[in-house]
Amino acid sequence: MPRAVVTGGAGFLGSHLCRRLLGEGWEVVCLDSLVTGSPTNLEEIPEQGRFTFRSVDVTHPLEVAGEVDWVFHLASPASPPDYLRLPIETLRVGALGTYSALDLALAKGASLFLSSTSEVYGDPLVHPQPESYWGNVNPIGPRSVYDEAKRYAEATTFAYNRVHGIPIKVVRIFNTYGPRMRRADGRAIPNFIDQALHGDPVTVHGDGSQTRSLCYVDDLIEGFWRFLSSGGTGPMNLGNPEESTILELAKLVADLAGSGAEVEFLERPMDDPEVRKPDITLARRELGWAPEVDLRDGLKRTIDWARPRWS
Repeated sequence: MPRAVVTGGAGFLGSHLCRRLLGEGWEVVCLDSLVTGSPTNLEEIPEQGRFTFRSVDVTHPLEVAGEVDWVFHLASPASPPDYLRLPIETLRVGALGTYSALDLALAKGASLFLSSTSEVYGDPLVHPQPESYWGNVNPIGPRSVYDEAKRYAEATTFAYNRVHGIPIKVVRIFNTYGPRMRRADGRAIPNFIDQALHGDPVTVHGDGSQTRSLCYVDDLIEGFWRFLSSGGTGPMNLGNPEESTILELAKLVADLAGSGAEVEFLERPMDDPEVRKPDITLARRELGWAPEVDLRDGLKRTIDWARPRWS
């Protein structure tokens, strides 16, 4: 039976990954400090005999008894309000946390899967963004604590691969949404859903012309799974190339939630990317993967999940 360690396993994406691995017959050890993750994300996991949770700060050396086949390093604050509130913690988990995950993989003879982000592209000057693009990041801006932490994590992971021969997979995740997002996450989709469900104005930064490309979480996790059994190290973009403006998304969420909420425009945050759209040519070719869940359907599923919990 394959055995995985998942850092950040009580977070939004981590909890979905834990369930997928368990569903595929794996044993899973979930490590999470619960700074932004939540035990409620791990409720109703039926495979209790194959699942272990430990409250652990992954910036410290990691000790896990027994054999380990894969270390999935997902631990990190991931929403702007979180990493702006926790700038040093975000940098530490991107640097020291990545060392801890890699050292565990090295000690166990395991492979490492790093969840990186489209934020490594910064406010891109190339559109859509291919993996070959090096990005346009403000290294000292407020968002740099997340952008540069992930860029550093990628560099560290590839260094361990070159020096120690650790098998690695690096995925760059574009905006993902779905059930188990945090109500107070601060990102556009949970904000819009929460506001619409309560009849509040949906708040849009700037004039709303900036774009995002949203991938439903089940599609993303399917991409993870296919990447595991593929050749190559990445980095590999995983996301939905269907691009929408923030204003379009706000109006769509309000409509699907049955809300007559008005749009309220707020000041645009510093270094907020103007565009975001993945080039998924590599994933299509290497994995035979592309998102399948339509945006309206995915948003409706997410709203239906949130309605009894957030209303």
